[in-house]
Amino acid sequence: MLKLPVIGQIDQRILTVLGAFFVQFMTIGLLFAYGLFFKNFEVEYGWSRTLLSSSMSIAFFLSGVLAFFGGYLSDRFGPRLVLIVSGLMGSAGYVLLSQITEPWHLVVVFGLFIGVGLATHDVVTLSTIAKLFDKRRGIMTAVVKVGTATGQMAVPPAAAILIALYDWRLALIILGIGGAVVLVSAALLMKSPVAKSTGGQPTNVPGIPFTEARKSVVFWMICIIQFSFFTTLATIPLHIVIHGMDLGMSGAVAASLLSVMGGASIIGRVTVGGLIDRIGGKRALIFCFLPLIASLVAFSAISVPWMLFVCVAVYGVGHGGFFTVTSPTIAQYFGLKAHGKLFGLVLFFGMFGGAFGPILGGRVFDMTGSYGPAFLTLASLATVGLVLALRLPATHEPAES
Repeated sequence: MLKLPVIGQIDQRILTVLGAFFVQFMTIGLLFAYGLFFKNFEVEYGWSRTLLSSSMSIAFFLSGVLAFFGGYLSDRFGPRLVLIVSGLMGSAGYVLLSQITEPWHLVVVFGLFIGVGLATHDVVTLSTIAKLFDKRRGIMTAVVKVGTATGQMAVPPAAAILIALYDWRLALIILGIGGAVVLVSAALLMKSPVAKSTGGQPTNVPGIPFTEARKSVVFWMICIIQFSFFTTLATIPLHIVIHGMDLGMSGAVAASLLSVMGGASIIGRVTVGGLIDRIGGKRALIFCFLPLIASLVAFSAISVPWMLFVCVAVYGVGHGGFFTVTSPTIAQYFGLKAHGKLFGLVLFFGMFGGAFGPILGGRVFDMTGSYGPAFLTLASLATVGLVLALRLPATHEPAES
């Protein structure tokens, strides 16, 4: 009889990890699939890549603003309700994309629907995992973030098949409805592992209070580092498919670039998840910057299509690692008392970069006919992040404050 609660606890941990995995899978899978519709919007309406990229930037900016509130709501009420609402909003956005005919429609759909859907997938799932696991926090975060890479590998090719078989509008409707089913089902598997008081606030959680942590120089360094790399993480997946088409690839072949990126990012996520548990967040951050910077420089120079696959694979290792490293690193520096709010604020800085990067890529291409200058700008920004990461103190687990 004494073993039953333990078994139930283990089962809930497994279900929560599984739910978080599929939230990541579908949210980012749908997001990456959007790039496949660029050509359809260009041909149908003559819209520029600056406009198409700007819509994504609006979604990233709004999601960054809302991530802080998503972290607060998750800390207070648990992940399930927050993820159901945001999942339905985001999925509805893809259905509505099938009906747009004007540029302002695109802005509204991404701002009010897809941006909301994007806002909670990281802060809610990864904050929950951070609270659920202690010694294996890094590797379990990596397992959840493998969901992102798997979605990146699976959903865009599925979208390409739907576009080929049906009208692109019907493809968007199918993706949106399928996304809603997966996201709601995944959210129902999630459960907060933290005990709550009658007022809804977490109790007996070790760590530094939000008001104290936000005064730390280290916290603001992490925010700037997040901006420095997330600008690239939002830009490359959005533009790499159409960049491949510009180099002469067919749509299906270019879509497979995202699959290669996703496969390499799985390696990066799992590797970095293990590194965090062994060597700490600071050194794991440094590890992630190296392939990112190298690949960005290479992107600016290559013109042969097959070489793009090699560079995308190198990029994918750093890309995946960065998506794993932030949440455990915040927990190592500041504990879990205000993890959701702190992670949400860090994500705001990242999403601000995510709003800036896609516009930069689209605008540079519209002005020069090349993505080269944008790739070099992103490499320079990532170098700033690497320098800051080198200056971070060693990570540690803070005691309860």
